Amino acid sequence: MKLKHKTDSTNIRNVQIIVRRKQSYLILKRIVDYIGSVSGIILLFPLCIIIAIFIKFEDGGPVLFKQERVGHNGANFYIYKFRSMCLDAEKLKLGILEQNEVKGAMFKIKNDPRITHVGKFIRKHSLDELPQLVNVLLGDMSLVGPRPPLVEEVLKYNDYQKQRLLVRPGLSGLWQISGRNNLSFDQMVELDLEYIQRRNMWLDLTIIFKTMYTVISIKKNGAC
Repeated sequence: MKLKHKTDSTNIRNVQIIVRRKQSYLILKRIVDYIGSVSGIILLFPLCIIIAIFIKFEDGGPVLFKQERVGHNGANFYIYKFRSMCLDAEKLKLGILEQNEVKGAMFKIKNDPRITHVGKFIRKHSLDELPQLVNVLLGDMSLVGPRPPLVEEVLKYNDYQKQRLLVRPGLSGLWQISGRNNLSFDQMVELDLEYIQRRNMWLDLTIIFKTMYTVISIKKNGAC
């Protein structure tokens, strides 16, 4: 479900990157997004049911987590994920803000105490992101693009960082296949902007297949 408003601070004028791509690429990208999201939803539906059962069994709370994010050109929308945190995660966040391990607008700590047992597993294998295939199908997101930030994160963006909002956000991107959780916020922004400047169908397909390989590698090696 798209929201009708835009985040007030997401004025992305006077930025450095000019986003110009052939209409044929944008059409083909949307076709790939549609086919990929529909195929993923159908093929992974049994796995999603199993994940939902485990989440519900652990604490009896809701299976899905809905959160407002900022998308293309500052338009706000709701992102869907499998819930990986405890029921009062947002309230508990206030008590651990000083433990943030990422410099910049993003909040992230390696051993977040709010994550449930099931949540640790699905996060490790990126399974918590599967419901976002629905976001891709609806057109709020793409298979490839910068990750959609939180509203409060965008409020802290400078004009350079706001350039991440010049394209539709995605499930995966350059930084996800370059270092996953080991990159700083500034490095993530740099890789997102590099993608925006270089993006084409070959690069998109390369990122999709490398993302799949990275997830499989995590399963084998137990990497974070």
